[in-house]
Amino acid sequence: MIERRVIAVGGTVQGVGFRPYVHRLATARNLSGFVRNDTAGLTIDVQGEPHVLEDFLSALIRNPPPTAVIQRVKTSREPLRSYRGFEIARSADPPVSTPTNISPDVAVCDECLTEMSDPGNRRYRYPFINCTNCGPRVTIIDGAPYDRARTTMRTFEMCAACRHEYEDKADRRFHAQPIACSACGPTVRLVEATGSVRDSHGHPITAAARAISEGAIVAIKGLGGYHLSCTTSHRETVDRLRSRKAREAKPFAVMARDPEAARAWCTVTAQEEALLLSRRRPIVLLEKRADIHDQPRSVMQALAPGNPCLGVMLPYTPLHHLLLAECDGPLVMTSGNISDEPIAFEDADAFDRLGGIADLFLTHDRPIAERCDDSVMRIVADKPTMLRRSRGFVPSPIHVATAFPAQVLAVGGQLKNTFCCARDDSAFLSQHIGDLDHPAARLSLATSIARFSSLVGVNPEVVAHDLHPQYASTEFALAVDGVERIGVQHHHAHIASCMAEHGVTEPVIGVAFDGTGYGTDGAIWGGEFLVVDQGGFNRAAHLSYVPMPGGEGAIRRPLRMALSHLVSAYGDDAPSLPLELFDRAGRNEVALIEQIVAKGLASPPTSSMGRLFDAVSALLGVRDDAQFEGQAAMELEAMADPGASRLYEFGLSGAMPLQIDPAPLVRCIVEDILAGVDRRSISGAFHKSVANMIVRVAELLRNATGIRKIALSGGVFQNVFLTTTTTEALARTGFEVYTQQLVPCNDGGLSLGQAYVVALGNRSISKRATMVEQCV
Repeated sequence: MIERRVIAVGGTVQGVGFRPYVHRLATARNLSGFVRNDTAGLTIDVQGEPHVLEDFLSALIRNPPPTAVIQRVKTSREPLRSYRGFEIARSADPPVSTPTNISPDVAVCDECLTEMSDPGNRRYRYPFINCTNCGPRVTIIDGAPYDRARTTMRTFEMCAACRHEYEDKADRRFHAQPIACSACGPTVRLVEATGSVRDSHGHPITAAARAISEGAIVAIKGLGGYHLSCTTSHRETVDRLRSRKAREAKPFAVMARDPEAARAWCTVTAQEEALLLSRRRPIVLLEKRADIHDQPRSVMQALAPGNPCLGVMLPYTPLHHLLLAECDGPLVMTSGNISDEPIAFEDADAFDRLGGIADLFLTHDRPIAERCDDSVMRIVADKPTMLRRSRGFVPSPIHVATAFPAQVLAVGGQLKNTFCCARDDSAFLSQHIGDLDHPAARLSLATSIARFSSLVGVNPEVVAHDLHPQYASTEFALAVDGVERIGVQHHHAHIASCMAEHGVTEPVIGVAFDGTGYGTDGAIWGGEFLVVDQGGFNRAAHLSYVPMPGGEGAIRRPLRMALSHLVSAYGDDAPSLPLELFDRAGRNEVALIEQIVAKGLASPPTSSMGRLFDAVSALLGVRDDAQFEGQAAMELEAMADPGASRLYEFGLSGAMPLQIDPAPLVRCIVEDILAGVDRRSISGAFHKSVANMIVRVAELLRNATGIRKIALSGGVFQNVFLTTTTTEALARTGFEVYTQQLVPCNDGGLSLGQAYVVALGNRSISKRATMVEQCV
């Protein structure tokens, strides 16, 4: 007896070799019918004996292609048809209600690398080799369903040999949309900064490697944009790149040939090696080897000044592998931009913006559809943790426990911006957009939202945004017509983001520690304990307010926050303290800070934990001025002695919200400084004291509410020492602790939290947002 089944498969099933996989399963079982792409995923129309069909369906789900993710399978019985054999049919064009999920870009696979290294293979040393299991995906796609005609490969007509592989059902490249070879595919060129093609006297990649080894800075076109690259053999070259790029202190990432090359500079654990070698190929933060890091003129100091870690990634495109094979050591591989601008991905823009930085351009003629920076990860508390979610992960959805009541666009924050498109039970977080202070970044946000929402099939009915009225993302949201707008408080979004990735819908105690977030009272929040449920949030406790002298200027001048905390702790007696800090500040700045704090001029109140870290960093003489936000806290963590045993106390007082006063802690730190206690010990004690305070306050809130689930989020929890110490202590006291791994705990995860607030049904927050905006 023959039956016919129509099977709809949804998820990440296009661009991952799923149709050839289905074809092999069906033909091996002598089934008839067809498989085709559509805008909802895949449709499999198949006929055969019932027990064979059941075996086919079981195998289909059990062992999909390595980069596929099956989200849903729906099967129906239909009347028989006259099929002969099993075919891959042309993709369906009419749109349907549930679009498919598009695959992220995937690192080149071992099979392709073997072919590329074989002199007898027709793709020997071809820098764009790929197959159904690897290669570019989302960065070449213009629309769904995923077919060559809807990619930037459409202008490259396949040669006869590639066409044969593409149509050969037994071939690894059967229906591989980016398929190409040197006869018909993209080509690479080495170009002068003036735009003229350099005579490379052989392979352009070989010439580029030679130029890099001789000290040239080369802009290299990759999957999602340009990198700026140079040798790590000479510190002078790295310093020159830093100067040209106007990147004073932020670390540079490097690309190493393999894990062993990374071990020459850094310690690499088994978990870290697995991350490095994963098909997503993120930048992984690795601890520098002490024997190299401690050398004062080491190139490591130029790559990551004052940082015990170095960002390392392995080659992920064929071009990278060919280049690294001809270079002596790891290469600097940093984003192709001037500091604070978006990464360049279009050729003309790259030559315009990078022409004053790069000496040469190693470029190619395959267009990039969308910019996409490298992802950044780190092992925190033995868990792979996302610091920047971008290439290799976007646009894979995050599935939430509560379906979205409408199609949602959440636009994130001002710094480390991402946006989120959401429908059904899927949240699609965008690639890293970056800080929106620069006009080019704001333009990138607008254009990326238009493209991305179309690709993932979201036509926004609700737009969620931060409460800060001057964020560029908020301004964008307020300009969208025909939608409901919902304002979400910054730290509420942080906690909701953590809840979303763990599928939590029950009430939680949320600890949201960061540098800056607009509060519902108009103050700058950042040291918050929230009780979050489906009805919204209550502010249960927070650091006591201190003035933030000069407003945002204090972010770049941690010494100002140290002066502010000293005045809050000691009052008028603060300037008489025999601290070196006052000598570094100078009499004029001390007097100025005292005056503007006393008069409340340009000194908004802040409860920020991030600013407290800044203050302690300056008190200890670690950093008075910061080239980027978080630098002072990062260096304070780097010097912390984990063996420190002393605990400094915070003051606790008042009813809800509980006031957490840092003044007692500041006074204890000052006493230790004046007593000559080693500052490494003070830093370690400070970190442990913050962890102890979190546990103490959390226990008080658990006693009051009965809530045992606790979520930690906000940029401060990028601090490995603090996060590890805190999570272990909370677990020992019986809490169920949630930290973030799938999305960043920093502002890069805000948009997911904003969207999840909508999913939890928290419409009441919109009234609060409107009220706050009116007050402003």
